[in-house]
Amino acid sequence: MKRGTTLFLKAAVILIGIPVLALCIFAVPEFANYTVELYPNMPYLKTLFFIDLYASAIPFYFALYQAFKLLNYIDKNKAFSERSVQALKNIKICAITISGLYVAGLPLFYLLAEKDDAPGVIAIGLVVIFASMVIAVFAAVLQRLLKEAIDIKSENDLTV
Repeated sequence: MKRGTTLFLKAAVILIGIPVLALCIFAVPEFANYTVELYPNMPYLKTLFFIDLYASAIPFYFALYQAFKLLNYIDKNKAFSERSVQALKNIKICAITISGLYVAGLPLFYLLAEKDDAPGVIAIGLVVIFASMVIAVFAAVLQRLLKEAIDIKSENDLTV
């Protein structure tokens, strides 16, 4: 693969991380404070909101790091290696973790949507869950295909 293509993908990975960082810095505290305004008798919701959203940001950035590593392996012509399989496995685990954290946080989104009369909040949570599961399945398929390609390659190397 040409270096320009992976350079573009590396830039895309970085550009994907920037808006999420901005959301973590600016939007999450505002949403948490807004939740406390809606439910003043439940101040622990703010902490739960922080825990859920910031805890999901950690596997998100780890998955981006793994994608960056995978692109580096492709640059070095080591795409068909166990390291690539491990990176895909880590991306799959991160996507499942994000999905699980958002499933656990859906009751918080429901409370926010119920009080604010905004059902779109629940839809956003469901979209994140669905997207994470699609990424997990895609990474699992790629991981399996890459593992099979590595096995075929090692068999061919042994027969020659």
